[in-house]
Amino acid sequence: MTATHIEVRKWTTEEFERLVFECKPKVAVFDCDGTLWGGDAGYGFMAWTLEQGLVSRSTNDWIDTRYRDYRAGNVSEVAMCADMVQVYAGLRDAELRAAAARYVDEFVRKHIFEELFELVARMRKAGIELWAVSSTNRWVIAEGLRDFGIPGERILAAEVRVEDGVITSEIVDVPTDEAKAAALKRAGLPHPDAVFGNSIHDLAMLEMARCAFPVNPSPSLVDAAAKNGWGYYRPRAAEGTDAAVNGESAGQV
Repeated sequence: MTATHIEVRKWTTEEFERLVFECKPKVAVFDCDGTLWGGDAGYGFMAWTLEQGLVSRSTNDWIDTRYRDYRAGNVSEVAMCADMVQVYAGLRDAELRAAAARYVDEFVRKHIFEELFELVARMRKAGIELWAVSSTNRWVIAEGLRDFGIPGERILAAEVRVEDGVITSEIVDVPTDEAKAAALKRAGLPHPDAVFGNSIHDLAMLEMARCAFPVNPSPSLVDAAAKNGWGYYRPRAAEGTDAAVNGESAGQV
């Protein structure tokens, strides 16, 4: 019997919240794109900044070709996520922070899953230590998490080094797939109590958790949930969303 033929429990909102608090987590870790909000903010921000003319025409053409190659399976997930943050080398960090604030305000906040926003607020009030891990660039993730109350020192995201206020191409980290688990281990969290994620790129960190909570899962994560005996939760705003939106694209991890 294949995983797709194994019944996977779909939690109601009440069941989901009850299971989270029954886990009694002291530390909880969240993926962001597709988990806390809908859509792919990583790719969306890159496309928007290209439209805004923040990078040169030649860089624009290069990253567009690179992304097409990624979609065709010729560029790895980690390489594509690295490219999507390195593309801003030479720009001022303050400029990207301002751009991220504008982008999140216009395109991300309206797609925040209400149930997850309320759950995080309850967890924060309960004194649970909250972390976020994402392969989307840190500028967008930090801004997107501002309303969730997850502090910058607990955000692990795609990042390049900044020197004297200028963005370089030197990679600090690109946490995706097994690198998400590795980033958590480096942060001193080898076995977080609760982990929330939506794609197969979150599987490694979901498997290291005491309590795994697939949220808005892609088809491949549903299969993995079946194999691991997990249930899953689908926010109301994500009901009926097709696999192309919920899928394993660069940045939505």
